Amino acid sequence: MINIDKIRNDFPILDEITYLDSASTSLTPIPVVEAISDYFLNYNANVGRGSYKIAIKAGQMIDKTRQNIANFINSNENEIVFTKNTTEAINIVANGLSFENNSNIIVSDIEHHSNIIPWLNLDNVDVNILKSENYQINIENLEEAINKNTKLVAINHISNAFGSMENLKAIEKIVHDNGSYLIIDGAQSIGHSNINVNEINPDFMAFPGHKGLLGPVGTGFLYIKEEHFKDVKPKNLGGGTIVDYENGKFKLEEPPYRYEGGTLNIAGFIGLNKAISYIESIGLKNIIGYTDNLSKKLYKGLNEINNIVIYANPKNFHNIVSFNIEGLNPYDVSKILDETENISLRSGFHCAIPGLKRYTITEGTIRASIHCYNNKEDIDKLISALTEISHLLS
Repeated sequence: MINIDKIRNDFPILDEITYLDSASTSLTPIPVVEAISDYFLNYNANVGRGSYKIAIKAGQMIDKTRQNIANFINSNENEIVFTKNTTEAINIVANGLSFENNSNIIVSDIEHHSNIIPWLNLDNVDVNILKSENYQINIENLEEAINKNTKLVAINHISNAFGSMENLKAIEKIVHDNGSYLIIDGAQSIGHSNINVNEINPDFMAFPGHKGLLGPVGTGFLYIKEEHFKDVKPKNLGGGTIVDYENGKFKLEEPPYRYEGGTLNIAGFIGLNKAISYIESIGLKNIIGYTDNLSKKLYKGLNEINNIVIYANPKNFHNIVSFNIEGLNPYDVSKILDETENISLRSGFHCAIPGLKRYTITEGTIRASIHCYNNKEDIDKLISALTEISHLLS
């Protein structure tokens, strides 16, 4: 069970606003802020660079973060690469793999730009943008599109624009039976779904720290299956990425350190470690059940309002519901909700222009997204405000 009052006490900003934009960035609980503050006040030092006490402690905390992330997704510690965000994680793979001139890559049309643009930016590689159906990948379309020259398939786990969850089991089988790589954008599923990379079996999976995990901005991580270390060439080289140099030649560090050039966001990852512990103290299963029920309440409430158009598969949406009020620009509606009711939610194209164009959405959408700190009153307040706006149009 969720103790919602106890949870909300850890997010004092909720005394002032109704926050429904966790798919963009989640709020940060007090224990995470305190962990970051503790680092800056008591052991602010670089990691892997010094043998003095506070540097050793900082290094131990970073090691603990990597261990906790690995445990959270059931991977090995050396398979976890620290990044700034999901975007950087995907770009490590895109820029590190070698692609033959006749190679092709398959992505869907409902990907976040971070899982389309890096692939389109590659030279001499064809990118096949798979047409989705009912806001998710059509498995038959994937089977028809994949061929002997398909080097990689890049898909999201949950769409940031429509909330739909992909059938990873079916997709993984098709991709690996073809001998292709599979990279999954886990930006909207981590912290909202049980992620077990041994069961999902991706070759690569990219994650943020600042969304479902309730961690600080500027944190993310990349899972690289150990057998693919040899395939992904590090591009961000410098401090911390080599172990030796002689006569113009250098020897790379072992993974994951070869991919983590320069000083890490130490405070951020210490905060992320605390955030994962915070999620685990509530219970991921409890969070999933609670937010699923809130999502259903949100969908039902929206569906009962005149002039509301919902962009979601009613049988497949998770923590995210996108919608519009007919005749009104989504930016204007979002601004009204903010200025009159202190309701914070996202409006626009959500860095998913191809997906919105696929479904002939020309001005963007309003997107409400939920986390464990939301309550029924948040949903009721949004529905009431939207109902009033809708009545003004009648």
